[in-house]
Amino acid sequence: MSISGFFSQLLAIVMALVLAPLLMGWVNQWRAWLQNKSGPGVLQPYRMLHKLFHKESVLAEDASSLFRMAPYMVFGCMVLACAIIPTLSTDLPLSPAADAIALVGLFAVARVFISLAAMDIGTAFGSMGARREMLIGFLAEPALLSVFFTTSLISHSTALTSMVEYLAHKEFAIYPSLAFAGLAFSMVSFAENARVPVDNPATHLELTMIHEALILEYSGRHLALIEWAAALKLFAYSCIGLALFFPWGIAEAEAPLALILAIPALVFKLAIGGFLLALIETLSAKMRIFRVPEFLATAFLLAVIGMLVHFLLGA
Repeated sequence: MSISGFFSQLLAIVMALVLAPLLMGWVNQWRAWLQNKSGPGVLQPYRMLHKLFHKESVLAEDASSLFRMAPYMVFGCMVLACAIIPTLSTDLPLSPAADAIALVGLFAVARVFISLAAMDIGTAFGSMGARREMLIGFLAEPALLSVFFTTSLISHSTALTSMVEYLAHKEFAIYPSLAFAGLAFSMVSFAENARVPVDNPATHLELTMIHEALILEYSGRHLALIEWAAALKLFAYSCIGLALFFPWGIAEAEAPLALILAIPALVFKLAIGGFLLALIETLSAKMRIFRVPEFLATAFLLAVIGMLVHFLLGA
């Protein structure tokens, strides 16, 4: 492991831990502004994490070790996912150990742990949220894999760093296969991050909530880790979309100056993406839970069409 590779890997993890709550606060602030509200401020997630880490964790009498371990597992999976995604540089020592398929597996492991923890207490809300979460994961993962398959067919590799390096050097043009894959990825991102129109993170209505139903029994540092992990997941999906469809500005190996310039480029792209996410959420209405399978089936169909377009047209 080279010194530059270690530094870029460490910087990627630190930037993810720092920028993930800021991205969440940026989206919430713009969502409030677009609804003609003042908003809590972009630094509110940091205040919330600080408050929760200083509170005592209250556990149910029937909570097992799985319930206590799940927040740490979910948080660790999200940090590892952010570590293998080329957010700032393609010189990542951890990247060769895990490709795009393994990245989907990390998201699946986190989903399984948080769902099992929600059912561990035995409450109705937790079991309901776990069933809904597994339903969404069952439908979203094939669509996400199809998106990765489309980009891997173009770059001839399933490694995210190889995808970014290949796509960044292609001439600027609109490729139909990437357009279909990008649209499918956006739909999957809304579902996986519990955003409108699939879920509303600001509601606690028992008939509509998905993510919030999973974490109702958590408090203190456990809740802080889960909320931080949710912000990291949104950051990870945002960086995946930027790396695959807007790879310009990501530094390559042995380029320290480009790594410094990649930081403001990443912040700028995340700011634009956060605004667009808030705009889409403001213009959309939350759909019924029974319409979510149709929504994700459409995403899978678009991803498959992207692969077929690449096979038939080579574009």
